[in-house]
Amino acid sequence: MSGITLSSSVRQNLLSLQSTADLLSTTQNRLATGNKVNSALDSPTNFFTAQGLNNRAGDINNLLDGIGNGVQILQAANTGITSLQKLVDSAKSIANQALQATSGYSTKSQFSTTIDGATAETLLAPDTAATLTGSTVATLATGSDLSTAAGGAFAAGDTLTVNGKTITFATGAATAGTAASVTDADGNVTINLTYDNAGTSDQSTTATLKAAVESLAGAGSSFAIATNAVTITAGDKSTSITLGGTALSKLGLTAGTTVPTSTLAGQALTIGAIDGSAAQTITFGSGAGQVNTLDDLNKKLANSNLQASVNKDGKLTIQTTNDEASFDLTASGIIGGSATGAGKMFGVLNTSAPVEDVNAQNTRAGLVAQYNTVIDQIKTTAADASFNGVNLLNGDTLALTFNETGKSKLSISGVTFDPAGLGLESLTKGEDFLDNAATNKLLTGLNNASSTLRSQASAFGSNLSVVQMRQDFSKQMINVLQTGASNLTLADTNEEAANSQALSTRQSIAVSALSLANQSQQGVLQLLR
Repeated sequence: MSGITLSSSVRQNLLSLQSTADLLSTTQNRLATGNKVNSALDSPTNFFTAQGLNNRAGDINNLLDGIGNGVQILQAANTGITSLQKLVDSAKSIANQALQATSGYSTKSQFSTTIDGATAETLLAPDTAATLTGSTVATLATGSDLSTAAGGAFAAGDTLTVNGKTITFATGAATAGTAASVTDADGNVTINLTYDNAGTSDQSTTATLKAAVESLAGAGSSFAIATNAVTITAGDKSTSITLGGTALSKLGLTAGTTVPTSTLAGQALTIGAIDGSAAQTITFGSGAGQVNTLDDLNKKLANSNLQASVNKDGKLTIQTTNDEASFDLTASGIIGGSATGAGKMFGVLNTSAPVEDVNAQNTRAGLVAQYNTVIDQIKTTAADASFNGVNLLNGDTLALTFNETGKSKLSISGVTFDPAGLGLESLTKGEDFLDNAATNKLLTGLNNASSTLRSQASAFGSNLSVVQMRQDFSKQMINVLQTGASNLTLADTNEEAANSQALSTRQSIAVSALSLANQSQQGVLQLLR
């Protein structure tokens, strides 16, 4: 107030007291709020920096709710996949029961033929004996001697081997009683080109060679000469003839082995595609790649899910295996080839259709119903695996934002895991679970569905780990931001409490000093009184 005049000492003490009061007010405000910066006036830099940090922390905190929902959506999807996997395993169990159930057919589709002499070891018994034919000259054909033949005259030292035994031609003195041929202990024969017949020297006749060859070729074999032709025929249809030696060319023959043959050899059976198997052609015979034993035939038939058997009467039967018990071989284009038809290996093709087993079919129909119930549960479970309206198992997409600028994002694409999405479908009674082949195909689909579920569970698990890590990161980042802001604005309450105590003391002293400064004026007042 301009009308009041204070002494300099009073004014000085008053200013000191006012300054102390201001400091005390500031200290008390800091103690009351806990902050040393409460407005931009306190520290513009600290105030606005702390405000920016707190604003960012708030923005990130607002995103945490969305991230938390994302975690729950992924966990819901994972829970759904776990349940779907159990349902698929249940479907597998039902399919395996079908595999173990009695065949749905009392008689499987088949066709058969009877082959004379057929056994498991030889399906095509020979019906033509081993025969070798050569040509020679007329002098040999007369049966009078062996002096000349195709390729030249027989001479001492010439050999002819038959089935491993050797016929050797020799010459000697024509003495009375000399034998036309001699057989040693090992079965080898020596034929004398000259010998004494009843005291008269004569050349050996073809009868001697005939007898020697037939004895070595086996019982019932024949050595015939007719119209300049030499023919050797085995007596047993199962016996082969092996020839060799230097004298073969003189009979117009060549070295080697001739085996008995079957008129069925070379005929082929064609089998069309059976339930997805590749079509094939089976050729019967003893040649390379041909079939002549039951074991070899079954190896070929296994590729078409067929199996052959032969009984003691030579009846060869080919039928479907349990895997293809429902397949009908009477279908057009399945069985054919040169082995079918009149006069052929399988004659006029006569096939029979499979015959259903009513009780077994009823059992399998029950398994179809159980399986369809599981498929229905797969559909509803996939539809129910949602959280907050988002279902990653029903094709929805989860979009997450991790920072306040919206630049850090994660988009998780959903899948469709209803039965169709897993490659599964409901079954039909009377059409499915009929045999092992159909059931195994179903099991293949179920195994693929299991693999798909496991793969997707791994993918969702990886995404869940990422989201949870970002959730933890955001929480920690909020703490860092808020701590940084607090470091800029918070007051040290211990320090401020000490300041308050000191300022209170200072204020008391200032009041006393002001009182002393006013005492000089009080003395004047006493004089005036």
